Amino acid sequence: MSTAAAPVRSGAVLADLLPAARHRYAVDAALVLGGAALTGIAAQIAVPVPGSPVPVTGQTFAALLIGTALGARRGFLSIALYALVGMAGMPWFAEASSGWSMPSLGYVFGMLLAATVVGALARRGGDRSVPRTAATMVLGSAIIYAIGVPYLALSTGMSLSAAVAAGLVPFLIGDALKAALAMGALPAAWKILGRRG
Repeated sequence: MSTAAAPVRSGAVLADLLPAARHRYAVDAALVLGGAALTGIAAQIAVPVPGSPVPVTGQTFAALLIGTALGARRGFLSIALYALVGMAGMPWFAEASSGWSMPSLGYVFGMLLAATVVGALARRGGDRSVPRTAATMVLGSAIIYAIGVPYLALSTGMSLSAAVAAGLVPFLIGDALKAALAMGALPAAWKILGRRG
C-alpha cells in the first residue's frame, strides 16, 4: 500500500538507508573513504581536450553523485579527503596528477562546494524525481565551473573569455550526458529502495 518510511522520509539521503545503527561512525568513515577513492578512480577516466589544459574526466560526475548519495557532511568530507590527499602527492587527480600547481585544481575546489550543496539539496528531496535531480545536477555543475574557470584563468594567465572557451564550453555536452545519467539513476534508486522497504 505504501512505501517504507526510510526511503520517503524527509531529510534522508540514500546512504542513510544503510542498516548500520550500531556502527554508524564506522559506516560513515567507510562511506567517506569510499567516496574519496571513487572520485580518484573516476578522475583516471580522462580524455584530453585539444587546446585546453583541462581534460574531460569522470571525477565531476563522481563528486556530484557522492554529494547526493552521502549528503552534505559526508560528501564534503569525501571530496575534502580526495583534495587533501591529492595535493599532498597521491597521483589520483585527473591523468594521475597531484599537487598544488595544476591549472585544473580550481575544479577540485568547486567539487568540494558542489558536493556539499547537492548533498544539502538531496536531503530536501533534490534527487527523488527527474526534474529535481536535473536541477540539482545543473546547480552542482555550475558551482564547479564558477570556481574552476576563474581559477583556470588566474593560474594560466588566460583572459576570462579564453578560460570559458577552454574550461567550460568543451564540457557542456558531456555534463548534459552526466546529468541525464544521474536523472535516471538517482530517482530509480529511491524507487527500488522504497519497494524493498
